Amino acid sequence: MLAQQLRVLPGTYVIELLQESGPPAGDWLWSVRGPEGLTVVRPVAGDGAEADRESWVPLYSGDTAHGLDVPGMLAALLTPLASHGVPVFVASTHDADLILVPRDRLDEAALALSSAGHHVTGVDPRS
Repeated sequence: MLAQQLRVLPGTYVIELLQESGPPAGDWLWSVRGPEGLTVVRPVAGDGAEADRESWVPLYSGDTAHGLDVPGMLAALLTPLASHGVPVFVASTHDADLILVPRDRLDEAALALSSAGHHVTGVDPRS
């Protein structure tokens, strides 16, 4: 098994598809351009209508950084989440993965990952 260390990054985020041609405006955590447009992960802004949108919490595997040639690292994280029915949105960096889970499913995601032998830090038991 490929046990990994994950930590919850602070904040909550929204995932948007933009039709812009340039870089996204404002603060953002991650973006990628595909044929359909620019997908952006950015912080939830304020307490208004945006706070009512589905928000996501990032789990970062950078504390168990790995090279590009190590097979199965992402699958080891996604398999237990899928088996518990937790939706994900994934971004990968050169040597780590960023897995976003719905904010209201964070505790369930942490439990699924812990049950599979991974260690998750930064989960607020009061959330």
